[in-house]
Amino acid sequence: MTFSESEQAASLLSVRGLTKLFGDFAACTGIDLDIAPGEIHALLGENGAGKSTLVKMLFGVLQPSGGQIVWQGNPVTIGSPGEARQLGIGMVFQHFSLFEALTVAENIALSLDPKTPLAKIAEEAASLSKAYGLPLDPYAHVADLSVGERQRIEIVRALLQNPKLIILDEPTSVLTPQEADRLFETLFKLKSEGRSVLYISHRLEEVRRICDRATVLRHGKVTGACDPRQETPASLARMMVGTEVAAVHRDEAVALGDIQLDVTDLTVKARSPFAVSLKNISMRVRAGEILAIAGIAGNGQSELFDALSGEYPVADDDRIKVRGKSVGRTGINGRRLLGASFVPEERHGHAAVPGMSLTDNLLLARSQPDRKAFLSGGLASIVRSGAIRSATKRICQQMDVRKSGEDPLAGSLSGGNLQKFVVGRELDRQPSIMIVNQPTWGVDAGAASRIRQALIDLAKSGSAVVVISQDLDEIFEVATNIAVISEGKLSEPHPVGSLSLERIGLMMGGIHESHSIPDAMPSSPEATHAH
Repeated sequence: MTFSESEQAASLLSVRGLTKLFGDFAACTGIDLDIAPGEIHALLGENGAGKSTLVKMLFGVLQPSGGQIVWQGNPVTIGSPGEARQLGIGMVFQHFSLFEALTVAENIALSLDPKTPLAKIAEEAASLSKAYGLPLDPYAHVADLSVGERQRIEIVRALLQNPKLIILDEPTSVLTPQEADRLFETLFKLKSEGRSVLYISHRLEEVRRICDRATVLRHGKVTGACDPRQETPASLARMMVGTEVAAVHRDEAVALGDIQLDVTDLTVKARSPFAVSLKNISMRVRAGEILAIAGIAGNGQSELFDALSGEYPVADDDRIKVRGKSVGRTGINGRRLLGASFVPEERHGHAAVPGMSLTDNLLLARSQPDRKAFLSGGLASIVRSGAIRSATKRICQQMDVRKSGEDPLAGSLSGGNLQKFVVGRELDRQPSIMIVNQPTWGVDAGAASRIRQALIDLAKSGSAVVVISQDLDEIFEVATNIAVISEGKLSEPHPVGSLSLERIGLMMGGIHESHSIPDAMPSSPEATHAH
């Protein structure tokens, strides 16, 4: 299809009929999209709707099976990310493309002119990150950084390339509200300079706040377009999924049972110069309780999860007790045998092996007694493929995991669908304790609702749940009590109804004493968010 002169003049980037096939599966079919100079354009859709496939074609990671891309009035073939950057297209991926063994500056240098001295790149990155409120140490190794800090690298790297169009895939999923506000200021500045932004986000309130137009994908096709400022989050979600999104329901009165997780004066020395030490952390979580832990990225969340899960056992056995048994020196499988279950923040490579099937990932995540249901025979056990496939199917049905085949590779699932599978896999064990780090990072409204409701239902059934999250909306939606981690210290927990966004913000900054924090008693989530 060809473009009229007026269409070419009006658009920075246009696509017509863009299609991508993977064998017989159509990830994108006949996509039409126009992005004007100086606009922030939202790309909305469920996980698996084709958003990532589309933007990967625009950035040269994938080649279209059909259709046409026109850049500033000229038809183009974008053969690689390098060619996209030369045109003036930058991208921040939802899943990071970073080398852990390299420093921040070295990772940024890989996408810039190789003649640029590393010292200059480090200086510019430090200056830019400071200006945008995304603090980074350019000489820190990526392996030592939190997920939030890694996201900052991607954003700074894209901005250093001075793009005419920047594609952002879930850029605020690991940012605090304050960091997100600074990012929005940056986007508005780019817009005022005539630059454009293609913005992918499942946070519909921020889409309404910053985006001029929105294009909606469903099952790989464009199903609608709108001015998001004229819509509500509910109407945008309905456009994305085709039906009403189920509201998360939580009973106001929760009967708490016995202590399931007991942490007393836990102190863990930082494992590297860039890690965070845990300092005198104490918490008690009872059956029926959801303790949500809020905090800015890089304040000890990962270190706390590692200690609670047993990935890094601690020296003193009595510092952590699971259902009354001291487990400080016990590893992950030993804690699983006591009824604990864990979901780490990084789903690719940590929660699941991308190159293995869903059934194999399910088998790997089971401790030895749990595996008996999937094995037959003595020492030379044989995997009962029917049993494990049946369990995988049950999990996928319960969590509405969308997949292209009966037992695909974990890495072939969209981020949200893999997250639903990982959470469902752990819920399937019916744990007495479940500890989840960033449960809905980068997932769509429907998937987030399903995961949050599943955690609430688990607590209602008598389990203790710990949710570590940077999403304050999520925290207010699921928590019975909220604590804040700051510089490796954990505040006292507070009932969810006694906290406002301002109060949590102060606690995130390290002010934990109640007399230093202004009182606020929101009567509803709406009142809370009005702050």
